[in-house]
Amino acid sequence: MTTWEYATVPLLVHATKQILDTWGQDGWELVQVVPGPNPESMVAYLKRPTGTS
Repeated sequence: MTTWEYATVPLLVHATKQILDTWGQDGWELVQVVPGPNPESMVAYLKRPTGTS
């Protein structure tokens, strides 16, 4: 069975692609993006396998 670890990452509208690309290079998969606490931000939820079963 695959086990997962999760991360919650603040995203800035002007740097969304750069932020997500950086996390993706580390093996994180984007699960969802939701509005952040102000109009210029969003929050990304990511996951990746832990490597243990």
